Amino acid sequence: MNEMAGAFEPANAQAAANPAKTGSSNAPQVQSLDFILDVPLKVTVELGRSKMAIREILQLAQGSVIELSKFAGEPLEVLVNDKLIARGEVVVVNEKFGIRLTDIISPVERIEQLK
Repeated sequence: MNEMAGAFEPANAQAAANPAKTGSSNAPQVQSLDFILDVPLKVTVELGRSKMAIREILQLAQGSVIELSKFAGEPLEVLVNDKLIARGEVVVVNEKFGIRLTDIISPVERIEQLK
């Protein structure tokens, strides 16, 4: 009876359970990342910030100008889920605005943001 039970196990069941023994340790890692590749993330490009009182916001009208914290020509910030990942500059591509990345935040800096 034990011989029959063993017959239904995959030939490489041990290799599947322990990929380090097969020599192809990259395959399971790549497969484990595949399921997150389609997860939607919120990407924001921040031109600048401003603090305003409710009174000031209620007085805004068409043509009003809001002064931002950044100067003209300063790099814009690219945030993913409200975490800084890059900086860049505005470009126009096919009559649409875009951003050219000029600086990618290092993995060390990104980890520091999580603290």
